[in-house]
Amino acid sequence: MVVDIFIPCFIDQLFPETGFNMVKILEKAGVQVRYNKNQTCCGQIAFTSGFWDHAKEIGEKFIRDFQDCRYVVAPSASCVSMVKNHYDEMFYNSALHNEYRLLKKNIYEITDFLVNVLHITDVGATFNHRATWHYSCSALREYGLKDEPKVLLSNVRGLKLIEMEDPETCCGFGGIFSVKHEAVSVALAKHRVELALKTGAEYILSTDSSCLMHLEGYVKQQNIPLKTAHIVDVLASGWE
Repeated sequence: MVVDIFIPCFIDQLFPETGFNMVKILEKAGVQVRYNKNQTCCGQIAFTSGFWDHAKEIGEKFIRDFQDCRYVVAPSASCVSMVKNHYDEMFYNSALHNEYRLLKKNIYEITDFLVNVLHITDVGATFNHRATWHYSCSALREYGLKDEPKVLLSNVRGLKLIEMEDPETCCGFGGIFSVKHEAVSVALAKHRVELALKTGAEYILSTDSSCLMHLEGYVKQQNIPLKTAHIVDVLASGWE
């Protein structure tokens, strides 16, 4: 099987190792990976900020960058959710209608792809730490991703996963929300981190680097002994 990979802006610019780790996991699963180096952004930030014309331009390029009828896999439920749920609002009954509908069917977040397409629940990872799970709002409420990450993490050797109270509460990032409503955003991050600390976890794990970046910023500012890690980085641990 050959798949295209989409590397979102946050990962490309700030967490490139997560992108490389996704490639490692896919190749270990026997998948041949193709990376279109002309790819850019899915348009999510422009779209959620209200710049629909600009988002549509970005979206048109995104659709044309992935027109090969292959699966497209990304380490971000947020970005994949943008394509699956919001391209409808920009491209329904447009000149790119058929192309976007095909892309919508073929694009997957990495854990969803592993569990539901490749039928893999154990990638052979080892991660000897205590951790708790953060449900990204986009992953949970828009993409509908809930059980797949937990299934994969349940088979990681050495990992003790402890669920925090109010596990589905927002971390406060929300893209431009964290800029426009800083006080509320920080308060939500504080609440999330406090709940994580109650579990005794060393790490907060999630499918979305944007949420983790927001939480890590608060943790570092407050000198709190807590780390964050993308699920892809955990799944790529212990078997290199």
